[in-house]
Amino acid sequence: MSGNLRKDAETIIQEAIRSSLPDEAVIRALEGKTFGAGRICLVAAGKAAWQMAQTAADRLGERLFAGVAVTKYGHVRGEIARVRCFEAGHPVPDENSFAGTQAALELVSGLTSEDTVLFLLSGGGSALFEKPLLPGAELQDITEQLLACGADIVEINTVRKRLSAVKGGRFALACLPAHVYSVVLSDVLGDRLDMIASGPAYPDTSTCNDAVRVARKYGLRLSEQAWELLQRETPKILPNVETSISGSVTGLCAAAVQAAARLGYEPMLLTDQLSCEAREAGVFLAAVGRTHRHTKKSLAFVAGGETVVHLTGKGKGGRNQELALAAAEGIAGLTHVAVCSVGSDGTDGPTDAAGGYCDGQTREKLAGQGIRIYDVLRNNDAYHALQRTGGLIFTGPTGTNVNDVTVLLIRRDGEA
Repeated sequence: MSGNLRKDAETIIQEAIRSSLPDEAVIRALEGKTFGAGRICLVAAGKAAWQMAQTAADRLGERLFAGVAVTKYGHVRGEIARVRCFEAGHPVPDENSFAGTQAALELVSGLTSEDTVLFLLSGGGSALFEKPLLPGAELQDITEQLLACGADIVEINTVRKRLSAVKGGRFALACLPAHVYSVVLSDVLGDRLDMIASGPAYPDTSTCNDAVRVARKYGLRLSEQAWELLQRETPKILPNVETSISGSVTGLCAAAVQAAARLGYEPMLLTDQLSCEAREAGVFLAAVGRTHRHTKKSLAFVAGGETVVHLTGKGKGGRNQELALAAAEGIAGLTHVAVCSVGSDGTDGPTDAAGGYCDGQTREKLAGQGIRIYDVLRNNDAYHALQRTGGLIFTGPTGTNVNDVTVLLIRRDGEA
């Protein structure tokens, strides 16, 4: 054990993310796979699209006819042979999202039943892979409403897929009569394939009534056209699709548990399906820390999933930063307790940080600068508060996206 909580937390996070990178997952998904004599077209969408596309292109070599990859700004790391790469907006789609998706649709049009579309999908695809059925500006506004109201990812995607020409299984229909082999990095709890990136190549299990219910629950401001689209049913059967899940938050958490054990902590997986307000999760983890503060052995509690933030202010931050900062209040004064939470993709909200770190000194450091955690959270300004305490975690784009991982570390009493 290093004796340094910050160093241990970052080591655990780094090893967990490293285990979830898509390279080996794509290789496993393609191992022994035969695609027949027809053309192989590659379409990759999501935050991990570039890395997944590069790995697949290297494996396929000359067999790859052509491809399109659409990923987040800053995530393209170079050219890929025979693959056009687009960088686009996330979490709100933009004109480049629409352009990249249109290029993918043009690529798969006119294929035959002998051809195959290798569809590489990862989290973030809902924004990055999009052809709206209503004006782009209106779709952007609806997306922003959904992100701000506290809706969870399933609720958000239930609405979004009905406003799109590619979501909810519609991309797979556009590929007909070609076969679609979909390789998925899951960022949705429970690995619901119809909800990951809004399910472009998977039959939709949600209904029009579900979508209308979400819109009314959160009081979404929708045009008459949008209300009409919510009542158009999505495909329920897709005869041309085969799907393989190549990574998920379950593996992310398992790797964090193993890393903590190697560092000398006794690890415990609390959940790999964390789904609540970020602040509530932080408060809960702080309570766990207080309960075990007199431990005679070093403990590591791991939680994976995806929390939500209900915007009440105009500050800067992300759900992982809010979670960590909310925990800081409860662990204040405990010199041997820390909480670290990050997004596996390396970005937390609309910031350049992956997440945040707080320990027993964080509240005191902020108070010394005249800053109250309550005020920071009310303004959703965790980024600047953590910046002042050195609590921001930076990884840069990781190339994967399998939800978030949070670690509560409690070092045994008396250890330096």
